[in-house]
Amino acid sequence: MYTTIGVERMHHIGWITLNRPEARNTFTVPMAEELNAALKELDDDADARVVVVRSAGKHFSTGIDLDQFKGKSHQGYRELIKLMDRHNHTIARMRKPVIASVRGYAVANGAGLVFACDLAVAAESARIGTTAINVGLICLGPAVPLLRSVGRKKTLEMVLTGDMISAAEAERLGLINEVVPDDQLEDATLEMASKLAAKSPLALQIGKAGI
Repeated sequence: MYTTIGVERMHHIGWITLNRPEARNTFTVPMAEELNAALKELDDDADARVVVVRSAGKHFSTGIDLDQFKGKSHQGYRELIKLMDRHNHTIARMRKPVIASVRGYAVANGAGLVFACDLAVAAESARIGTTAINVGLICLGPAVPLLRSVGRKKTLEMVLTGDMISAAEAERLGLINEVVPDDQLEDATLEMASKLAAKSPLALQIGKAGI
């Protein structure tokens, strides 16, 4: 039973919904654990050929809930960050393609999740940024998949300045595949997911693993 995310299945598509809209889908320990578990569950589900990660509410995710950092020892802090990055590694190991459906803010750990997904569709109003440096932290976890997409200099610029970029700029950089009007995000995401779900599951797996 999931409490901070939702999991649905429809027409060979697995849907994971980040479901803490009252907190702008910030990551807590339970949500990080549940997201990772859901990704593995859908990767093991023979009926699901593609996975979509989306969000309830106005924002995809505004990073890690800052309350999660309170009262941590140095070792506790390291363990927390490792947990918050775990789903990025899981996505990389999954046999199935994972699509991010992005609305509102996707920042810090939320941006990292978008970068880690294999494909991404975003609403025109979406804003993306590795903003942790603005609160005295640093987005090293999100920087790993970011580096693979945009190269060293742009990654350093984004991580060290914490500046936000528009969905259009993210598309130009290769971080987003398609930008659509806000009211078309769900339909565009479904169209992309359905297109992949109609392909050979084995070919999808070989393509992702090979690339």
